[in-house]
Amino acid sequence: MRWLLLVPILLAAETHRLTSTPSTVFWGHYDATTKPVLRVRSGDTVVIRSSMIAGPEMLEGAGLPSSQIEASLRDIYRDVKDRGPGPHILTGPVYIEGAEAGDTLEVQIDKIEFALPYSLNLIAPGLGVLTEDFPYARVRIIPLDVDRKVARFAPGIEIPLKPFFGSMGVAPPIEIGRISSAPPWVHAGNLDNKELVEGTTLYIPVHVKGALFAVGDAHAAQGNGEVNVTALETALTGTFRLTVRKNLRLKWPRAETPTHFITMGFDENLDTAARIAIREMVEFLVEHKRLSRDDAYMLASVAADFSLTQLVDGKKGVHGMIAKSIFKGR
Repeated sequence: MRWLLLVPILLAAETHRLTSTPSTVFWGHYDATTKPVLRVRSGDTVVIRSSMIAGPEMLEGAGLPSSQIEASLRDIYRDVKDRGPGPHILTGPVYIEGAEAGDTLEVQIDKIEFALPYSLNLIAPGLGVLTEDFPYARVRIIPLDVDRKVARFAPGIEIPLKPFFGSMGVAPPIEIGRISSAPPWVHAGNLDNKELVEGTTLYIPVHVKGALFAVGDAHAAQGNGEVNVTALETALTGTFRLTVRKNLRLKWPRAETPTHFITMGFDENLDTAARIAIREMVEFLVEHKRLSRDDAYMLASVAADFSLTQLVDGKKGVHGMIAKSIFKGR
């Protein structure tokens, strides 16, 4: 059962395409002043081909043949000079007509396809959870067997592929200025939530006119926590339907899968992040399932699962999931 009925779309929805080139990406930040590279109407679909986060030199140094490195990635690393303060190459932003501050952008993730037959994982000095234990750099290329839907991590070890975009976000409030692409926040951004796969929907609060949606940080698979600061980093093509919701007001991003509702919390302090995710679950149950606050809190305790999303993005992430199947007629 959807949170809201769809608002009728008067004009026929269109499908647009974006590939990652020096003129269609921005690097390492979210900023309300970033100029959009595409304008669409609410209800339109955008097919976005992301870029690999690692540069040609890193890939070659890890043993990847030069012939397997895309020309577009070389172009981006050569031509895009405005970088940082974060590490992510983001494709966009996309301006959605009619989106205003206070609205919600519904992002239906209709399809995710692999763009490369390999992925990368790395250890970097000073990053990740166990910085004292691993104070050095190591980079590995991990092949992807897309037909069998596994990553070949090592002989006898295969990881099931579960592709998703680590970063899907909109511009932050204009008064904040440029912020790093690394920490997630009210604009969503680098959520690193492995539940946001094909067939799920992300709801993001809008903070500026047009929303300015962008994606990147493509992952072939990831564990909750993303403890060494990277997942199976790769490039993906995502198909997103972007719809403006005028009658849904959110403080924080939320999501839903075919089977669960998801709330999220982010903060430098893990306890605070957990409290945000729990309060968001209580608010969701009160607003959308018509429970009292006491009953919502009780139900969150007995039926919702709260998990570490990631521990390595500056602001730690916690997400709560509650099964749709427990609601009979609500």
